[in-house]
Amino acid sequence: MKILLTSIGTRGDMEPFLAIGEILQKRGHEIICLFPEQFRSLAEDSGFRFASLGSEFIEMLEGPVGTKVMGGGKLSFSKLKAYIQLAKMQKDINKEMILKQEKVIEEEQPDRIVHNGKVMYPVVWGMKHPGQRIMVSPVPYLHYVKDHSHLAFNRNFGPFINKLTYDLANFGLIKTISGSLKWLAQPKQLSTKAIKHALFSERVIYTISPTLFKRPEYWNENIQVLGYHERQKTSHWKPSKELDAFMAKHEKILLVTFGSMINTNPVEKTKVFLTILQENKIPAIINTASGGLIQPAIYNTDFLHFVDRIPYDYIFPKLYGVIHHGGSGTTHTAVKYGCASMIIPHIIDQYVWNKIIHKKGLGPLGIDVSEITVKNLEDKIIDLYSNPDYKQMAEKLGKEIQNEAFSDELCNAIES
Repeated sequence: MKILLTSIGTRGDMEPFLAIGEILQKRGHEIICLFPEQFRSLAEDSGFRFASLGSEFIEMLEGPVGTKVMGGGKLSFSKLKAYIQLAKMQKDINKEMILKQEKVIEEEQPDRIVHNGKVMYPVVWGMKHPGQRIMVSPVPYLHYVKDHSHLAFNRNFGPFINKLTYDLANFGLIKTISGSLKWLAQPKQLSTKAIKHALFSERVIYTISPTLFKRPEYWNENIQVLGYHERQKTSHWKPSKELDAFMAKHEKILLVTFGSMINTNPVEKTKVFLTILQENKIPAIINTASGGLIQPAIYNTDFLHFVDRIPYDYIFPKLYGVIHHGGSGTTHTAVKYGCASMIIPHIIDQYVWNKIIHKKGLGPLGIDVSEITVKNLEDKIIDLYSNPDYKQMAEKLGKEIQNEAFSDELCNAIES
């Protein structure tokens, strides 16, 4: 088959699709990735064809307004202002992206489209091609769960109000799709009833480990939880001699990483971690990645080592624990390789993973990135590093995740 994978978001939103693509490619399918331009090399390195959604979306997120929104923090006047500004900026970008989705999809005429919830046009396309569209979500709580509100609300208000939060979110999604129809090169008139039916009758795959999120028994059969899937990332990467030397010097190491997340004050955030780690003589590797953390000119090289990129599947099996932003992929990878974890959430689903990790006994409850200080973070890092219960539970659940085998079910759900 010709299978088109399409996703919008940061790198963490691309990784699940790349992993799925590698599994499908091994079964002989032709894979096309329709992603923002910044992720071209990721797709092409895996041997996939690439079609671009443009670079503007990621540039918007990495700009000052996007940084303000993604940098965590409670809803203040300045934060609300940034959300409004981002929404205005995003309108024109969304219009261009949906036109690109329409163009590529109509030209390629794929046998299947696998997409995330931020990509709109596949829903419209799927109405003419029933059974050929599959939505994939690496995060929970997009479909009704009795004891938890919709992902966007991140609370348990009780079953009745929880249900209302899903209804409200679904209403917004339907209105967004309906409103975007006028932008298409070939405008379409579709009723909200038809769009709603299309959204909830087609297949949905949660690429989440049931060890971390168990599928509710009352869900419809078209919604499945089919495990975490990880692609190999170390094929074109080798550790430096300095990293090897640092690893050999210490037996019990933490990794601090914010992945693709950015914030408004990375220098100050880095200083908080450095102060705690150095004063408590805790060996740590700090991954500066997309700039959420910054390598200073002076630091204690006996206990700290900085990297600007490191494959998680290489380093996680060698670590004691991880302090991270709480993306779905990073969260799963940390548990899979038996790492004690603490999450410093920045946006939406990361607050959910923070609660899940703590509830599962895998680490202390983390703190919003905008609120971290030496005073309120030091005891939590010491707890993460010194409490053996977290590590033992991580190793136990990690074995469960490693023993999961959902690849055939995943492929069958897409191919059938």
